[in-house]
Amino acid sequence: QVQLVESGGGLVQAGGSLRLSCAASGLTFSNYAMGWFRQAPGKERAFVAAITRSGGTYYADSVKGRFTISRDNAKNTVYLQMNSLKPEDTAIYYCGAKMGGGSTYNYWGQGTQVTVSS
Repeated sequence: QVQLVESGGGLVQAGGSLRLSCAASGLTFSNYAMGWFRQAPGKERAFVAAITRSGGTYYADSVKGRFTISRDNAKNTVYLQMNSLKPEDTAIYYCGAKMGGGSTYNYWGQGTQVTVSS
């Protein structure tokens, strides 16, 4: 079955960096666009970044210039490099896999906690 497993979360001070990874299995990774979303306490899940099958990238305005999404199809892994972290970046971060051009993600990981202290 399809599995997406996130890792790399943790506690970091404001201004610090983290790199999240999402390892995929059970699917043909190169056929899927991949995305990162986050959910802060009391808020809905929100889009953070996405990367298409061909490597095109998209970002939420709140993270542009600070976060970078990338993928390694040989390792079936998508990454989210997060720099200049702010306390408002604190959330559970989820990766998703999407086939096709629509907005619906087909598969989700279990999430990894990112906490940014001030």
